[in-house]
Amino acid sequence: MLNAEIAERRTSAISQGVGMMTQVYAERAKNAEVWDVEGNRYIDFAAGIAVVNTGHCHPKVMQAVTDQLSKFTHTCHQVMPYENYIRLAERLNEKVPGNFDKKTVFVTTGAEAVENAIKVARIHTGRSAVIAFGGAFHGRTFMTMSMTGKVAPYKKGFGAMMPDVYHVPFPIDLHGVSVEDSMRALTQLFKSDLDPARVAAMIIEPVQGEGGFYSAPAELMREIRKLCDEHGIVMIADEVQTGFARTGHLFAMEAYDVAADITTMAKGLAGGLPLAALTGRAEMMDAAHPGGLGGTYAGNPLGVAASNAVLDVIEEKDLCNRANELGSRLKQRLESIRSNTPEMVDVRGPGFMVAAEFNTTDGSAPNPDMTNRIRMEALKRGLILLTCGVYGNVIRFLAPITIEDEIFSEAMDILEESVAAARAA
Repeated sequence: MLNAEIAERRTSAISQGVGMMTQVYAERAKNAEVWDVEGNRYIDFAAGIAVVNTGHCHPKVMQAVTDQLSKFTHTCHQVMPYENYIRLAERLNEKVPGNFDKKTVFVTTGAEAVENAIKVARIHTGRSAVIAFGGAFHGRTFMTMSMTGKVAPYKKGFGAMMPDVYHVPFPIDLHGVSVEDSMRALTQLFKSDLDPARVAAMIIEPVQGEGGFYSAPAELMREIRKLCDEHGIVMIADEVQTGFARTGHLFAMEAYDVAADITTMAKGLAGGLPLAALTGRAEMMDAAHPGGLGGTYAGNPLGVAASNAVLDVIEEKDLCNRANELGSRLKQRLESIRSNTPEMVDVRGPGFMVAAEFNTTDGSAPNPDMTNRIRMEALKRGLILLTCGVYGNVIRFLAPITIEDEIFSEAMDILEESVAAARAA
């Protein structure tokens, strides 16, 4: 079976609305390597978009799922509950940043976690308005799409967004936007368009994911926390992409001196199985009436089993420190490449959540064409890369944190060759 043959079938069978970064069809995977249906090997620096932080098919995760599979796959926790669901909630309540009593709700997707966080904030406060940031990505449901701060491709053509959602600029020094600019925009929003007494929640990614891997400055987090406390607003940290050792902490908010009221998570939570959660202040999480939260598949037994194993692996293998080590090595190599690549204008990111941004040679404008050429040159050489950013001019590096040293080194050589080839094209 050939990739091209399957791609032809896909065109006839699958909506074009489901975008694809490659036409490489996976057959099997192990840790940081994937083999396609033609037997070609690839080094995976996407990890399913920061999902398999513990690697493809980690033995401990696979064993946990296999053990659960032999018992039962579904009862719906709201009908017939199971103990490992409770155990996982207890562990997240303990590990999520914040020195206060917490409770957890399990759902299935990251967008669902974010959507439910807004539901909790609204019922807790009795308010409706939500403030998010430009460049943010929170999901593709109508509420989360409305909060996402990027029009193409997420909002384009889908009509009016949900009401009472407002955006302010995210501070990015490289783009000339400071924390002061962001706070000034918030002040202006409160003066001209929105009574802060109507705001239920402010939501922020500690590191913007789809927006370009820009870290939120510590000063911004402190100002948001102060503003939320002043006006009785719920502060939500969207850790869907940043969670589970990716940034060198189990949760990225551990790097700040303030805590969010509610934290959303998914992706790396269950090592590739669909599971998401929101964990927050107990009094907020208890504001909804029984039946107001949940879902048929929410907290699926296989995902819960996988997630408990993922947390074990992160602890046993010290993957937070491993992420910092790999990220440091990656940034050193990128800086070396940058010394001969004037188009590479920035290298950034905490832990193993690293990005490189590309502009035109004179630095005057984003360079999505070169960025995509690098991605395609890498793909030809067997390295899977992802792009991101509002202008599509950022390459994000999201290899499994469990990647072997020799495979990481191989990937770095391919990356350097790919950048050189893209510049020469």
